Amino acid sequence: MPHCYAELNPTERVLMGPGPSNVPPAVLQAMALPTIGHLDPEFVVIMDGIKAMLKEVMLTDNELTFPISATGSAGMEACLCNLIEPGDRCIIGINGVFGQRMADIAQRNGADVVRIEAPWGQPLDPDEIGQALNAGNIQLVAVVHGETSTGVLQPLEEIAQMAHEHNALFVVDAVTSLGGHPVRVDEWGIDACYSGTQKCLSIPPGLSPVTFSDRAVQALENRQTKVPNWYLDMTMVREYWGEARTYHHTAPVNTLYGFYEGLKLILEEGLENRWQRHKRNHQLLVAGLDELGLELLPAPEYRLWSLNAVKIPGGVDDLAVRKQLLERFNIEIGGGLGELKGRIWRVGLMGYSSTPNNVILFLEALRKVL
Repeated sequence: MPHCYAELNPTERVLMGPGPSNVPPAVLQAMALPTIGHLDPEFVVIMDGIKAMLKEVMLTDNELTFPISATGSAGMEACLCNLIEPGDRCIIGINGVFGQRMADIAQRNGADVVRIEAPWGQPLDPDEIGQALNAGNIQLVAVVHGETSTGVLQPLEEIAQMAHEHNALFVVDAVTSLGGHPVRVDEWGIDACYSGTQKCLSIPPGLSPVTFSDRAVQALENRQTKVPNWYLDMTMVREYWGEARTYHHTAPVNTLYGFYEGLKLILEEGLENRWQRHKRNHQLLVAGLDELGLELLPAPEYRLWSLNAVKIPGGVDDLAVRKQLLERFNIEIGGGLGELKGRIWRVGLMGYSSTPNNVILFLEALRKVL
């Protein structure tokens, strides 16, 4: 007998967790357009438009700038596996889950990892990174700009300058910051940067924007060993996104339609306007939490606008609160990860989800639940 399966009918949630964020209707409509071949001349024009718009969003002139056909974690792996060779000494900044993940990937690629750590909820100390660089023979420095697990925004310019003074490549995780905070790839001297679509860009999960500077491309071309990951080998993927359009994989055509439309919406809003919107809604949330007697984990000067780490009051059941928010008010927020599990809520105000209405809705719902 044939199986009977339920109709696909997911609930439309208010997504205020660590990702994904809500997606603009125009992006969803774009993804429903007719599928064409990934080497079709019409799709090649779309790919060129994506590259051009992504350069504007990442504030870079890097030729090697495009989305990888995989999630943000693949962007992390791509940046590290292409730029690290066995035996390279790499400084990895760790003040949360995603710094730990970078260190793990670097070690798997044969790096001698120098771990510079800070307590979760605090930024990395540039002086400690400087001391590690002064010890000599460092090929790469990697840090997380917006640490999703702690809500910390890491200042980058000083670290980038020190890395370059020691002839090391500077790699940045901008998964939670790109599109919600300034990410000035060229101005700050970032050599490789990766992000994800599902947070401040408000495009469904599945793509990872990356960019590599000329210095990074030169390091890639001067490798003594093959890039160990075939699918993420930028020497091949760049030929697919370049003028040659050399076949590498079948691109997720409809997902890239959504990416094109999402980038277009960002540029129509304007980067400065978008950053300021995220900042204003973050400030509105902080003021409302203060009225409820709640505070954020990071110090004010190191807080992400896009991801707010709210300390859970003593005696409050983390899971019960999040369950009630979802079941009674249709609001999704995130819990803590790792050593912060049960100690914080992660409240996202990212992209299309970053609105005053969502802030007010969440604060009123939280007040009722508490």
